[in-house]
Amino acid sequence: MRIVLISDTHGKHEELGTLSGDVLIHCGDFCHGFRNDGAHLAAIDRWFLEQNFERIFCVGGNHDFAAQERYSNGIPVFENAIFLQDQEHVFDGVSFYGTPWLPDLSRWAHYLPDEERKRKWDLIPNHTDVLITHTPPFGILDLPRSGRNVGCPYLRSAVSEIAPRLHCFGHVHASAGRSVQEKTIFVNASVIDSNYFVCHPPIVIDIDR
Repeated sequence: MRIVLISDTHGKHEELGTLSGDVLIHCGDFCHGFRNDGAHLAAIDRWFLEQNFERIFCVGGNHDFAAQERYSNGIPVFENAIFLQDQEHVFDGVSFYGTPWLPDLSRWAHYLPDEERKRKWDLIPNHTDVLITHTPPFGILDLPRSGRNVGCPYLRSAVSEIAPRLHCFGHVHASAGRSVQEKTIFVNASVIDSNYFVCHPPIVIDIDR
């Protein structure tokens, strides 16, 4: 199964062109902060329709206020992608689980304080193959330009216990890339740098079905 990973497009998704594979995953921040991001949702949903995949999965990020509002009101976030919020989707025998929560940024979308966030991580099934979050786990591809780890320690603990085959996320633009630790491939799929220029290509991971 060919999985193509992107994150933190912030309205610049069209610069990625047309992508193809089996599964496309967007790890959040398809919108841009406090602007009218309802238009961003519509734009990236149209772009999703143009991509060549059997499934497209997304989670929300801290910039995605419109997605948070739609989901909380029971309105579908996208027509052409599957928005996962503490949900599992099994495709072709592979378990995908998406959960958007993040620490520290209390005024932003999808923030939860420590204990509530930990309870969300506890919901992740032990059989998860591909875990999709917006925040990184603490200490893994989570260093911004300040040099201080900003990932979630509770998520790191949960991932260590579950050991998914792939854990993809974004959020920290300066740490885009991949790392393999024990049984898990970790991918920070941010496509933009700290100055919001698209400079990283999508990351492609092939896993056995």
